Amino acid sequence: MIIYIHGPDTFRSRQYLKEQVEKFKIARDPQGYNVVFTDATHDEPGKILGEISSAPFLADKRMIVVENILACKDKDFMGTLIEMVKNNKVPESNIVLFWQGEDKSKIKEVDELEKLLKKEKYAKEFEMLAGAQLSVWIKQEFVKSKSAVSMPALNFLAQNAGGDMWRLSSLIAQLSAYVGTSFQCHPELVSGSPDSDEMLKQVQHDKKTTGREVGVEDVKLFLDEKVDDNVFNMVEAVVSGNRKQAYKLLTEQRRLGEEDGKLFGLILWQFRILVNLRSLFENEDNLPADQMAKKLGLHPFVVKKNLVLVRRLNLDRLKEIYSELLEIDKKTKTGRGDMGLLVDVLVGRI
Repeated sequence: MIIYIHGPDTFRSRQYLKEQVEKFKIARDPQGYNVVFTDATHDEPGKILGEISSAPFLADKRMIVVENILACKDKDFMGTLIEMVKNNKVPESNIVLFWQGEDKSKIKEVDELEKLLKKEKYAKEFEMLAGAQLSVWIKQEFVKSKSAVSMPALNFLAQNAGGDMWRLSSLIAQLSAYVGTSFQCHPELVSGSPDSDEMLKQVQHDKKTTGREVGVEDVKLFLDEKVDDNVFNMVEAVVSGNRKQAYKLLTEQRRLGEEDGKLFGLILWQFRILVNLRSLFENEDNLPADQMAKKLGLHPFVVKKNLVLVRRLNLDRLKEIYSELLEIDKKTKTGRGDMGLLVDVLVGRI
């Protein structure tokens, strides 16, 4: 049996991996004798193949976790795995769980193996969450932490930390601990500050609970607002034809005091990235994200975040929207139109 777990959202895929291992241990291997972890980026191919072929120890099933198999550069090893998957040569007693988190290597065997793994019955892909799906996930994580969050606070989190699920999870844990006590948080208690870990320990051990929900002001103690993340969500809404969400995000930024000129500049910059990235993606779709970042002179995180959009967008349509944005820029600079109004009209027309 083969399970293939992959996708850009490595936080949720890692959670799913952990759940599968725990379920196996409870059902088949409470002592943990028959669960083995390997990593194709540093373990020898012979060791991994040996683990895949080995019989269970005092049990009827065995689970072998192989991480980052598509990052492997050993052609012979990959060829052997391709034959095993293609001809169903994995022993029936063994469950091989492939988890992919690293960028793929460039050898051609990787693409062949990936296609085979994606066709497996138990293949599961984790795309990055956005919009309503992201909001639902955040709310569920607060429930797991036995705390409640207000809708404005939830939206603030989604708009300003969206896309980085590892950071979101950490923020939710910190916020749940913070509002669950009467400990008074100071402005310096922010994620990543030198004293934050020690202060959070005080929060977690203070037994005087308040039971109140997480509010926007609580979130702002831990997370600065980032207009560019909001703009990313707005651009996603624009290119997806979700006018209602796009207008909502535009209105929210204006309410917070952002000028139309600044918002327009960020939108234009975002579309420029999408056009360049889509063009590069069409020519070199197997190029790792860090290499794309180097070629375009961008931060790797920016590339990875935008690749989520790029993979489902048409280059011609992106160029068309970008041209319209350039025309808006030209009109406003020559006094032939109001920038805010022209942007609203464009969003309504897409």
